[in-house]
Amino acid sequence: MRFHDRRQAGAALAKRLRARQEKGDLPDPVVLALPRGGVIVADEVARALDAPLDVLVARKIGAPFQPELGVGAIVGDDPPLYDERALDRLGLSKASLEPIVELERTELHRREQLYRKGRAVPDLTGRTAVVVDDGVATGATALAALRSVRLRDPAHVTLAVPVCSPEASRLVQAEADDVVCLHEPAAFMAVGLWYDEFDQVTDGEVLEVLSKSP
Repeated sequence: MRFHDRRQAGAALAKRLRARQEKGDLPDPVVLALPRGGVIVADEVARALDAPLDVLVARKIGAPFQPELGVGAIVGDDPPLYDERALDRLGLSKASLEPIVELERTELHRREQLYRKGRAVPDLTGRTAVVVDDGVATGATALAALRSVRLRDPAHVTLAVPVCSPEASRLVQAEADDVVCLHEPAAFMAVGLWYDEFDQVTDGEVLEVLSKSP
């Protein structure tokens, strides 16, 4: 299974989630998108579920020699969540990653201020939190996001993505009440390989989507 772009992937994911909602699952949902790419996917989901859309800003902690290789993640001011096995395998210490964490935290707060524009975070108490991204590779960012959401006392937490690696799927299963992944290829490699178009989403595109959300 391949997706043309994030919008088409979001529509396919929304169809799956809407079917669950019609069966009585996903009551009183709030859709939380992981920016930037997840916002486009989540826009389709929120419309299908007739749910409010908000952002949950998380940042990957990349390896110093390969920034795209995630070894952990942060959300808000929460402590970093590290992939201990990745640290051991790569010979990295948490102390050596502190400068990277500081940079990522600065960018995280910049995005939060830009996207939220002073809006309060939605109250998730007793509601269904649907966390959406455009794909999950290592699972570190998704795991940090799910743990942060769980602290806000939702009744149910669902992670919904178009594509994920088998390893990441197993990792997040323990944290989410439900994981909806449309495609779980054995030879995963990278999220972008499963899209025909996977251009970087801009801050402007994120703001445009959020401005049209109820």
